[in-house]
Amino acid sequence: MTELDRVLKSLVRLYEKLRSDMRERWQRDLPFDELLFDRWERAKSLGFGEGASIYHTSYIYGDVRVGKYTWIGPYTLLDGSGGLTIGDYCSISAGVHIYTHDTVKWALSGGEADYERAPVRIGDCCYIGSQTVVAKGVTIGDHCVVGACSFVNQDIPPHTVAFGIPCRLVGRVEINESGNIRLVLNVRQVAGSDDEDIS
Repeated sequence: MTELDRVLKSLVRLYEKLRSDMRERWQRDLPFDELLFDRWERAKSLGFGEGASIYHTSYIYGDVRVGKYTWIGPYTLLDGSGGLTIGDYCSISAGVHIYTHDTVKWALSGGEADYERAPVRIGDCCYIGSQTVVAKGVTIGDHCVVGACSFVNQDIPPHTVAFGIPCRLVGRVEINESGNIRLVLNVRQVAGSDDEDIS
């Protein structure tokens, strides 16, 4: 048996052990790299806030700042080349891409024009749905919900529900003194009738 064969057998045994432990503890089956690396340690090494986590399959570019207890899902792209800030207690779902630059004019000009950059800020307590794309220069206020598969190319005020391509404001987030949360859609925006509580 060659040294390479021994290493491969050891890796397979390690993978089987880690996979078994993950299934037993969390009822999950993850790729090998996600089993090897700790999401909270990676977030800490990036200077993110206490209790934040980020999957190994996430890409980070430039100046990215993330607050405490924020969860960054798998297959995300956080482009901080123009400055990116994400607040506390956010959920950035699987496949979300957040861009702070684009190369549209650079490409159209044959490389004559510069890249364009503008910061993105996502406030505290926001949920960004899976496969959403956030364009450069956008601010999303505190306590917002952005639906899955949206393209966010405008600012979203605090306590707003928004979704679509392009993203449009379709409701509000109501939080009472007891901390109870209601998502209220303006159904006229969505389907042409009265407000509806979707909590």
